[in-house]
Amino acid sequence: MFFEKIVSYLGSLFLSLLSLLPLRILYLLARAIHFFLYRISGYRLQVVRENLRNSFPEKSDAELLAIEKEYYRYLANLIVEVIKMNTLSPADLKKRFEFKGAQAVEAYLGQGKSVLLCAAHYGNWEWCNMVIGLWFSADNYAIYKPLSNPVFDHWFKRARSRFGNKMIAMRQTLRALTSVTDRPTLFSFGNDQAPARNESQYWTTFLHQESSIQLGIEKIAKKTGRPIFYLNIKPIRRGYYEVVCDPICLEPEKTKPFEITELHTRYLEKMIETVPAYWLWSHRRWKYKPLV
Repeated sequence: MFFEKIVSYLGSLFLSLLSLLPLRILYLLARAIHFFLYRISGYRLQVVRENLRNSFPEKSDAELLAIEKEYYRYLANLIVEVIKMNTLSPADLKKRFEFKGAQAVEAYLGQGKSVLLCAAHYGNWEWCNMVIGLWFSADNYAIYKPLSNPVFDHWFKRARSRFGNKMIAMRQTLRALTSVTDRPTLFSFGNDQAPARNESQYWTTFLHQESSIQLGIEKIAKKTGRPIFYLNIKPIRRGYYEVVCDPICLEPEKTKPFEITELHTRYLEKMIETVPAYWLWSHRRWKYKPLV
């Protein structure tokens, strides 16, 4: 245990030192990371191939291979961009993002109303979450799943909250919501992680596969009446992103059961089908199957 803690501290120190390097140097490092992940270690290559094959049964082997190659190039760049989170300046981060539809979100905040933001592990979701604290006038409460390693969890939590974001562990969501009813806020959720097997309450077809979907954002939207905007993070070129704030449900109290969950699931599905390479294909999204 002591040895593991020392290794973790050394690892977090190494990440902090790497973060001091300019992005142009880190992108050179990304080439080596790409070669190692894809050509040497084959990092989760079978997981990526199985996920792609099952998600796009209509695509040819050549098309799937092209997506696979682009995914690993994207993943290598994403890794160094995440490392850079620790030292990226506010001005540099903000110039790398263009928001479309942000005025609609701000209109609610200006009226003293709170908003729910929904996103996925697509594009650079880490930078996007950071820049929310710079772009919008209200405090952003980002719901996240803490890492099992407390040292690295502290490193990421500190980096993610550098520009004012409040990081809230998933199990503390309701407590955080009830503590800020006196002012307009943003609460940001991810919608593409599978719930634990014992928490899987709703199954639907997502990318041609039976998938368990988290119900958190639907439950909170219906309970609070807060409108939901989806953050569509579109890579423009390396290190630069466009974020489209799309309203997917403005009156959640009028929706039917699971309607909101289907809305954000279909939205993400369309995003992925349009440009597949920028989703986290190496994640074991479908490791749980519905019980018969």
